[in-house]
Amino acid sequence: MKADQTNFVSLIRRGREEGILYVIDVYGAYLQAIVRRRLFSVPYLVDDCMNDIFFGIWKNIDSFDEAKGSFQGWAAAVARLKAIDYLRRAARDLKTVSLDELEWELPQEDAALAAILERELSGELKELLSNLNEKDQELFWRVYAEQEEPEQAGARLGITKNNVYVRLFRGKKKLRKLAEQRKEIGRWD
Repeated sequence: MKADQTNFVSLIRRGREEGILYVIDVYGAYLQAIVRRRLFSVPYLVDDCMNDIFFGIWKNIDSFDEAKGSFQGWAAAVARLKAIDYLRRAARDLKTVSLDELEWELPQEDAALAAILERELSGELKELLSNLNEKDQELFWRVYAEQEEPEQAGARLGITKNNVYVRLFRGKKKLRKLAEQRKEIGRWD
């Protein structure tokens, strides 16, 4: 017997495979959307959850009551509950590991590459800062490279708080203008 909208529930109740195949074809995408929305953080569980949903529909079809609502609503509720179960199980299975427990080691070539990049960036920054006077170079280096607070850097250099911000503003303006000139002549791409 071919399953359709009028007889698929009775086919499932009689244990006929055609009924559940109809549910998979007609309602599968809808139920999968519900599951994906719930399990977006653990997408590898979606297929297993979908299988359990169809198996649950197959085994528990007797709990579906046409008088209380539509099959689509009942199946959606089954899908939501099963997805929540999977999410809870996944949360239980995940073990939180602190960073101290992990042994982080960069491979030798990655550490060497990081050192080379740091030297190059440091060199470029020093070259750029060489266009400022010595006190401003030191101020920029402390504030932007070493990420020191501007007031603290100014105090170490004997510069007032207001003068620190004026020097930083004027220095950035000068460096921006220099960068634009270099870009125009093709030195920087």
